[in-house]
Amino acid sequence: MTLLLTRGDLEAVLEPKACIDALRDGFRHAEAVSVVGQRVRTDLPFPGTATALIPGLLPGIPAYTVKVNAKFPAARPALRGVICLHSGADGELLALLDSATVTAWRTGLAAALGTHLLAGRGDVVGVIGAGAQAELMVRGLSALRPRSALVVQDTSADRAAEFAARHGGRVVSCAAEVAVAADIVLSATWSREPLLHLRDTRPGQHFTSLGVDEPGKAELAADLLDAALLVVDDRELTAGVGVLRAADATLGEVARSEHPGRTTETDRTVYAPVGMPWQDLALAWTAYGRAEREGIGRRVDLLA
Repeated sequence: MTLLLTRGDLEAVLEPKACIDALRDGFRHAEAVSVVGQRVRTDLPFPGTATALIPGLLPGIPAYTVKVNAKFPAARPALRGVICLHSGADGELLALLDSATVTAWRTGLAAALGTHLLAGRGDVVGVIGAGAQAELMVRGLSALRPRSALVVQDTSADRAAEFAARHGGRVVSCAAEVAVAADIVLSATWSREPLLHLRDTRPGQHFTSLGVDEPGKAELAADLLDAALLVVDDRELTAGVGVLRAADATLGEVARSEHPGRTTETDRTVYAPVGMPWQDLALAWTAYGRAEREGIGRRVDLLA
């Protein structure tokens, strides 16, 4: 029997602190797995792309994940798909999980962790792109450090206003205004043109950019990346995207204290992840375990 976990089921069992703890442990230990995760992406004869991440593996977890996503930027949600959680012992399909929910949680919370590990002491947070991943970044960062103020910008004025109202922030009109106001800038957009250049920033700021997960997407200009300490989640996968320079470190190296990260309060820092297969497993296993304990979800027999 396979456990089916819908968006509602996942929102009932996922909790930011437990997920962040699982992701932190993953960043520290994922490189101990000898099998390299793969990210496969293809264009479609439709207004979207298909992406698969395989296999999600972590030391100590007797299971693996396979994720298949459709990405259609004009749709809401823009990402739809499924995560398959398989037993490592015999391949049994333990669970099917809504990919949009797991991806938003693991991407947003991993980005929040990276932001926390790299950002300075400033406490004004700015958001560019008020979607599901930004929602989880803000929620996750709030669990890790205090915030004094929040500024929000989105191409949809209504979406920006709703996001600001939920989190006690205010709306500004453009990305550059976010950078003027904020010490920490979180961006999660589909932009293929830089939203921020070096001239828009100041020493000491931190930038987390989720818009580098596909070729052609670029939220931060080359001069800003060149001036900053650039940290990624995986050097090889990030290089394949082709919109970033060579990274200075990975977040795993920072989490393991193999790289110091920010060294002065005037450093500019950038965290630009593409998303790793093991992150799907970290959250899928967390969700599956709690759902099993609490009797959440629906059992289906796919072989019947």
